[in-house]
Amino acid sequence: MVTEPFLKPVEDSVAKVNSDIAVGEDLDFQRKWWRFENGTWIVFAIIILLDLAGLFGRGPIADAQLHAADGTMDVKYERIERTDSPSMLTIQFSQSAIKDGNIQLFASNSLVAQLGTQRVIPAPQTTAIGNGGLTYTFPATKPPATIALALEPAGPGIYHFTLGVIGATPVHARVVVVP
Repeated sequence: MVTEPFLKPVEDSVAKVNSDIAVGEDLDFQRKWWRFENGTWIVFAIIILLDLAGLFGRGPIADAQLHAADGTMDVKYERIERTDSPSMLTIQFSQSAIKDGNIQLFASNSLVAQLGTQRVIPAPQTTAIGNGGLTYTFPATKPPATIALALEPAGPGIYHFTLGVIGATPVHARVVVVP
């Protein structure tokens, strides 16, 4: 294959400055790009700070407490949880929750079905199914009486649950499960 030699010299479309190499520059575009980069870094910094604060689970924003209006129990849980990540819901009972040496705790079905209760600590003496949930019976003599539910949500969503001592005011809460 025969090629013809170039007869015309290659010319730069950008003028040389002081006989140096010609480098194209678009300062307006460069300034816009720098603003875009700075904005991106600010967005990333905000996301990291929100994550550290617990907006995506496990942090001060995610931690929540509920108190029954009649004082029978206090509930500590995570209002923001992650899918397939274990967490603990802790219930502390007062003396008024203990009746005839037992505490009867009602937990709505959403705690088992949607929020994935894996186990109850300590194990209840009896468990009864009905009224849209489970009723656990625990032997107890005097406070402090504490029960923990190990949760592991299977999927993202917003889930509502109810907990209450039988014959007392229940507490209602919402948990946001993120992927």
